[in-house]
Amino acid sequence: MKIITVASINPVKVKAARAGFEKMFPEEKFDFQTVQAPSGVSDQPSSDEETFLGALNRARHLTKLHPEADFWVGIEGGVQDCGFEACQDEMMAFAWVVVVGNSNATKQRSAERLIGKGRTGTFFLPKAVVNLIRQGMELGAADDAVFGRSNSKQENGAVGLLTGDVIDRATLYEGAVALALIPFRNQELYG
Repeated sequence: MKIITVASINPVKVKAARAGFEKMFPEEKFDFQTVQAPSGVSDQPSSDEETFLGALNRARHLTKLHPEADFWVGIEGGVQDCGFEACQDEMMAFAWVVVVGNSNATKQRSAERLIGKGRTGTFFLPKAVVNLIRQGMELGAADDAVFGRSNSKQENGAVGLLTGDVIDRATLYEGAVALALIPFRNQELYG
């Protein structure tokens, strides 16, 4: 049984990690463990680079906290102002997933580590949410204020609120987890 350590106690992130691993490696059995891990970035990452770095830092932190694991997963959500002329006043939301794992971790343990990276799709936030974020609020708190919710980031998130749960936060992250696992599934190409 492979041990997967997820750098979050947020049930949405854990659900996404579980679904991604189980779909990419259906023949494997996994033990999922959750641990809070610092991102080393601002509470609301505001660029693609900062969001990626937050996910990477979380995963790397876990390798030190739980060296016995087979995989360490960092997930970080972020926002960024649109830099294109056609959407300069708009803000995008997305997340990065970083998976650190032992080379051949799906077959045998090894000291050599691979790093897989995946990014979610991007969606644009409504102006009312953007205004609150620009005033210093985190996306989850801004969503709660605009939509009259409480703790939506541990449920369907902004994407779920905006799509009527056609795509919720766990579903959005799940695909990025699968993308981050590509090197582990194809180690002969990435190892």
